[in-house]
Amino acid sequence: MKKLPILDLQTDIVACSRCERLVAWRNQAAIEKVKRFSEQEYWGKPVPSFGDPHTRLLVVGLAPAAHGGNRTGRMFTGDRSGDWLYRALYHAGFANQPVSTDRNDGLSLTDCYITAVNHCAPPANKLLPEEIRNCRPFLQREIALLTRLRVVVALGKVAFDAVLREMPQAEVKPRPKFAHGAECSLQNGIQLIASFHPSQQNTFTGKLTAPMLDAVFSRARSLIFNKASR
Repeated sequence: MKKLPILDLQTDIVACSRCERLVAWRNQAAIEKVKRFSEQEYWGKPVPSFGDPHTRLLVVGLAPAAHGGNRTGRMFTGDRSGDWLYRALYHAGFANQPVSTDRNDGLSLTDCYITAVNHCAPPANKLLPEEIRNCRPFLQREIALLTRLRVVVALGKVAFDAVLREMPQAEVKPRPKFAHGAECSLQNGIQLIASFHPSQQNTFTGKLTAPMLDAVFSRARSLIFNKASR
């Protein structure tokens, strides 16, 4: 069976070492660990994207967490942000289960693909501009390979801005402002939906609630089926 080009892309992502600061940080986190995961072997490499290569929904996050994706080797897996995201995806029918604990937990996505602006865990969850630029070609290649896309959900302003850089608006008008639930039409009939990132800072403070996140993915599913029926 012929290997899918997107699998070659994932291989290239995992082999990347362009950002010295991020390489040092992901390695440090994998060695020092945290107490609750002290007995586990960390992934400690760039985290590949995850999901259905024939997807109509693309979810774009910021970057893996030092003790989440950097530990487990899968996007949004093993941390609180992932708990929120996969629960919402499950409720919307994009995931077969509401939890994501490790790469072998049986989770699969249908019509959904998850990537990030950067594939390495950054210190304090903050990326430098040059680190965003270094990872940009991976996102560009993914968008080109995901030919059935109909909806993109951007988790956070950094992801929202990154999507707009790579996928221009359908019409010339003022650049949309980031806000939870904000939408704009992109070229090729793709719709962009903005969401607050399901970070602990947002969920613990109530800035993002479960109904708010559910509404985003319910809207995404509605858009996908409406477009498919035309």
